[in-house]
Amino acid sequence: MRIMNYKERWKELLTPEIVPLLTKIHEYKGEQALFIEAHADELEYLLEVARIQSTEASNKIEGIYTSDDRLKLIALDKTMPRTRNEFEIAGYRDVLNMIHNSYEHIPIKPSVILQLHRDLNKFNSSSMGGKYKINDNVIREEDSQGNQRIRFEPVPAWETPDMINQLCEEYDQIMMDESADPLLIIPMFILDFLCIHPFSDGNGRMSRLLTLLLLYRSGYIVGKYISIEKLIEISKDTYYEALEESSKKWHEGENSYEPFTRYMLGVIVNAYREFSTRVNLLSTGDMSKPERIRRIIKETIGTITKSEIMKKCPDISQVTVQRALADLVASGDIEKIGGGRYTKYIWNWSRGEE
Repeated sequence: MRIMNYKERWKELLTPEIVPLLTKIHEYKGEQALFIEAHADELEYLLEVARIQSTEASNKIEGIYTSDDRLKLIALDKTMPRTRNEFEIAGYRDVLNMIHNSYEHIPIKPSVILQLHRDLNKFNSSSMGGKYKINDNVIREEDSQGNQRIRFEPVPAWETPDMINQLCEEYDQIMMDESADPLLIIPMFILDFLCIHPFSDGNGRMSRLLTLLLLYRSGYIVGKYISIEKLIEISKDTYYEALEESSKKWHEGENSYEPFTRYMLGVIVNAYREFSTRVNLLSTGDMSKPERIRRIIKETIGTITKSEIMKKCPDISQVTVQRALADLVASGDIEKIGGGRYTKYIWNWSRGEE
């Protein structure tokens, strides 16, 4: 059985590539409290958007879909799920909300992980929710031609309870060491959880929920406002590459946590950067909505789409965005490129810096 050893191994991650990422995140965390305190009302919009995006993206990674309209209703708990996919989505929604609201009171223990997995599957008729796998499983990968290969063989079923116990104990021990940066320990924990692969189903979604829980408990709550799951979903090829690279020789205890840690820290930096940008846009209380849209386009290098504008300003309706774009095109402030679903907009710099 593999032995966890975070006490020594986290120091291996203090590399020239990772240290600048840590520094940047620490800086953002310092600004975070000021942002939240100053703009609590405006941030309500980001909370709702992030909940919907997180619920959609984490399930989408696993091939779990429903229509956009149904997704929004389920994510906001405004309808009952109807299909198996919607059962999965509703389960994720409820565990996500629990973590958002009660993370300070959710300890990292095997029994809690089992309870979270139980709740993740509470809408399903399967009896596997909240229970470790009883059969060995493998992680397969399928290429574009449909060819499958075994990417990783997780811990055998009979070892799983002991390995999860060891994982949680090791995490508790290292978190008492004030010199160890939680931002390094969290990706190590998540990688080990995925390599153990303790459940017959839901390991990926559980790993993302645990990522948020661990981040929140360490004071990094940006995932409440910017969907970390969405950032992983749009870069999932890189995510899987980093995961595979860091899992090599895992059973022998000779794997490198560096690729996966570097990837996850990059995701967190991007989340904070987006959070800062959106707060700045939301806090322009003296500007009208059309003026804010004008500013977004002017400050964008290159082109921008209507949907991208709406993501940056979740409090502005589609009708208002469409009207503002039409007015800006008519006035010559911006140029329209393409048509239909491929329409993009760009600032017309030939009019000067005005």
